[in-house]
Amino acid sequence: MSPERPAGTSSEGANPPPRPAPGGGANLLAGEPSAYLRQHADNPVHWQPFSDAAFAQASARDVPIFLSIGYAACHWCHVMASESFEDPGVAAYLNSNFVAIKVDREERPDVDAVYMAATQAISGAGGWPMSVFLAPDGRAFHAGTYFPPTPLPGRPSFRQVLQAVVEAWTERRAAVEDSAGELTAILAGSALAPVATKSVPGSWLYGGALDTLLADAAHALAAAEDPEHGGFGGAPKFPPTPALEFLLRHAAGPTDSAADSVDVARGVAARTLSAMANSALYDQLAGGFARYSVTADWSLPHFEKMLYDNAGLLRVYAHWLRLPGGGAVLHGDAFPAAEARRAAAGTARWMLAELRLPGGAFASSLDADTVVAGVHQEGGTYLWTASELEEAARAAGLPGEGLWAARLMGVGAEPAPLHPARPLDAGSRGRWEALAPALAAARNLRAQPARDDKVVAGWNGMAVAALADAAQVLEDPRLLAAAVAAAAYLWEVHWDGAVLSRVSHEGAARGIAGLLEDYAACAEGFLALYAATGDGEWFLRAGTLLDAAVDRFASGGLLREVPDAPGPLHNAAGGPLAADPFDNATASGSAVFAAALLAHAGYSGSARHRSMAEGILDTLPALARRAPRVAGGALAVAAALQAGPLEVAVVGPDTDATRDLVRTAARSASPGMVLAVRFTDGAPDGAPGVAANPGTDVVPLLRDRPPASDGGPLAYVCRGMVCALPVGTPQELAARLAQP
Repeated sequence: MSPERPAGTSSEGANPPPRPAPGGGANLLAGEPSAYLRQHADNPVHWQPFSDAAFAQASARDVPIFLSIGYAACHWCHVMASESFEDPGVAAYLNSNFVAIKVDREERPDVDAVYMAATQAISGAGGWPMSVFLAPDGRAFHAGTYFPPTPLPGRPSFRQVLQAVVEAWTERRAAVEDSAGELTAILAGSALAPVATKSVPGSWLYGGALDTLLADAAHALAAAEDPEHGGFGGAPKFPPTPALEFLLRHAAGPTDSAADSVDVARGVAARTLSAMANSALYDQLAGGFARYSVTADWSLPHFEKMLYDNAGLLRVYAHWLRLPGGGAVLHGDAFPAAEARRAAAGTARWMLAELRLPGGAFASSLDADTVVAGVHQEGGTYLWTASELEEAARAAGLPGEGLWAARLMGVGAEPAPLHPARPLDAGSRGRWEALAPALAAARNLRAQPARDDKVVAGWNGMAVAALADAAQVLEDPRLLAAAVAAAAYLWEVHWDGAVLSRVSHEGAARGIAGLLEDYAACAEGFLALYAATGDGEWFLRAGTLLDAAVDRFASGGLLREVPDAPGPLHNAAGGPLAADPFDNATASGSAVFAAALLAHAGYSGSARHRSMAEGILDTLPALARRAPRVAGGALAVAAALQAGPLEVAVVGPDTDATRDLVRTAARSASPGMVLAVRFTDGAPDGAPGVAANPGTDVVPLLRDRPPASDGGPLAYVCRGMVCALPVGTPQELAARLAQP
């Protein structure tokens, strides 16, 4: 972390006590773990966190609730705060007529999901900041997003909205109650079909139907591709991470029945990955990806940088590198392995440099804004003019190179991000890599965006999985050490032996219990870490989390996002919060849960885990036909079902020969593979987290798997519950893994 970067409002030193606000009451956000909430701790608004006490207060006062939802890195959240929430007059009106609740959508995605659905139903659109007006029982009756301080064409001012809501609440109460009831009925009626956890496997899993489903999904994604700029859709354009994971898995899977769709999937993935890596979305100096692009050509990012985006994209770029012939030219487009390696290594380097916290966990995000002289400037750290580039180059003794870089990166007289817009040829790449350190040093002298230091369990689980996979592909032990440290933090701080906490701050678990995505992503991360280290303790811990998740979220055969929704959320949604099968920026919690169950079944042979994963995917055919772009997570798990189980167990002493077998297996792109390793003579040097003789008894896949009679290594391969004779050389193992 750069020394100039603030670590989030009021995260330095002791938290101040709640500050009395005008008119009595107090702002209660100063001690919250969320940097977003703490950013509002000095507002004159009497903000409260989402709690039973806040709703009880609204009921006692018989006033509506103003619910404001955002997140720390959100530019327009900052804008509305400075325009309205810091205004004493607006605050006084809010305090007199409402109970004001502030929610961090990253800390409480359950709250965000319910009221986002309400906002979209009311206004036809959604986004952040989200502004929702509730009855004291939690039901929404009016909602919008950003409201300006003065009226704009088609958009009333925030003060006008507040006055209209108060007038309706006091003068037309019956109509407000009717609207709240109608909206709740709409939300309950539009609820998604529940995701099952117990079912007889659907017919789509057999007789070639699964092959057809995956091939059709690949073609549907290709039809939705932006043929000019890569990715999907127009502006704004988001990294399609779960869909990319599916495309890569399909490209690596069996080709018997859908060879054309395999090539199509690989081509779409290549063009999208290349377009993002060679754009302003990717930080060309420090690495890491911004949240999304405001433009269709990836040339103007929305500058916030999120842990979940970068963890997901790191894993995708690492998985591209595992594909055979990763630099092949397809459909006239190329994404060479060297480019993918730069993007993966740069993203991992940025995560470790900018988001890693004391204790080993990863912070949530960097802000979109930079605060300069008290003013929020969106992307202020990252923008350049041609003259600024030349000034930085000249200071480094490279006169003229700054102007050359400006032409290369699309920078002119007006401030702009670095946007190469194309892969660099060898000559340009060499010149850029010689100049980039000087530009990075100059940029580090600027004010830096704030960091949200809250630790989210699920996102850290994603980071563990990504770093473990990338460590194997990039052969970088530092990444594996970071994955081990983050996983250890999750186990020691977030898991109390019975419940996984969603959030921690400064080394202490805070707030709500984990949601489905937290349990699922941590379990998947632990399993990926086991594959990379051979430490059977991570396998055991993954199993513990999966068992806890089944008990908490899969009661009655249906999957829920939370075990028991708080009363206000239950009232607002018109029922319990069922698991959402649709992806967002990350794969859905239900898809990640299915992936972890399936991987665990590969290690353990558990029919219960595998059948539960199949049950979760039972709605996939309808989902994939309806909206394949938001079904990538489930499609990726289905690709693993199609290709597996492919179970590889490597047993032998800590020698180069054993490690060569492990490396050969780790480079396999098969989406259905699980890798178990046992070193027979202790922990190998330089492999953090690998225990001596781990997994002999705890990982069923390793049981009764001896090394060769002379003590040398052997690799055991089982495919589709049928095992072959063990092999002892990388060549033999590669050939066996390549078999359909």
